[in-house]
Amino acid sequence: MRKVAFLLLPEFSHLGIAAATEPLFIANWLAQRAIFDWKIISVDGQPVRASNGRLVPVDGDLTSAADCKTVFVLASFDPQRSLRERQVVRWLKRIAKFGVEIGGIENGSLVLAEAGLLNGHPVAVHWDNTIGFQEHYPKTRAVTQLYVRSGERITCAGASAILDLMIAWIGWHADTELAGEVAEHLLLGRPRAAETEQRVAAAPAPSSSDAAVVQARAIMLTHIDEPLTCREIARRIGLSLRQIERRFRAELGCSILQHYRQIRIAKAHQLLQQTDLSVTEVAFSCGFSSPEYFCRLYRAYFSCSPSRDRRQSTTAPVLRRQMPRTNGKPVGVAH
Repeated sequence: MRKVAFLLLPEFSHLGIAAATEPLFIANWLAQRAIFDWKIISVDGQPVRASNGRLVPVDGDLTSAADCKTVFVLASFDPQRSLRERQVVRWLKRIAKFGVEIGGIENGSLVLAEAGLLNGHPVAVHWDNTIGFQEHYPKTRAVTQLYVRSGERITCAGASAILDLMIAWIGWHADTELAGEVAEHLLLGRPRAAETEQRVAAAPAPSSSDAAVVQARAIMLTHIDEPLTCREIARRIGLSLRQIERRFRAELGCSILQHYRQIRIAKAHQLLQQTDLSVTEVAFSCGFSSPEYFCRLYRAYFSCSPSRDRRQSTTAPVLRRQMPRTNGKPVGVAH
């Protein structure tokens, strides 16, 4: 019997713990015996509040996982709060010395990285957090795939990828036939492979059937800190400025300039919430030569100043796919 502990940190995803434990229950049910035994723990043994506001009871504190061969750390929103749990960092370092298999689910991987347990490892990071993760932990290699198994370390991007991970994990520690049966009962069919790519997220990614728009977006994404002119982008894909403008409006309902600004604002949003860079540094990193103009534009998108958007919490501003509008017009419209 494989004993597993799931450590919940404040603001963890409620979906995450269900997706992590339900496959284990189904495996035991199908096998008609306890192949896996799991417990849910917190730092101090007290209930933990999930990101949806639910207070989740646990089975014990860190000491109750002493006999577990695998430990998964679950964290989601407000990751900086999780990193302040220095007791957890010390505990992870200690159990790693005893050969415990340790996994990070969603922002739980940040805590493993903080403990130095992911140095030299590829790390599956949710697409919305790769910029900040790589900035803070340059000794790791953030990848935008569903999950990674690297030695005794496991990392998972979170959300639906947790199911794919746990199906694979059952195969690693029980047998692949049972894992396949669990997937069938969960209506997963064939689980996705670990290396399956997540949605690329340097900016909200609209679907587009226009190859010229797709090509133009690709150019924009590689020229964020030093933006090109819209005319230069058009030239590089062999169109006139008028032609590319017409295609962007037909496909995305906005001008090429508006979309380019939205891509840069999206990166600024990530840098502000996930790094310690100053507002001025963020502005320059995203191609805004005037911090004052950047602040005005940012406020138009998020109704708050950049200096007030420094936490990745459930109450922080969110960038949606739609272009924000002021006075009936999308922000960023050239006058």
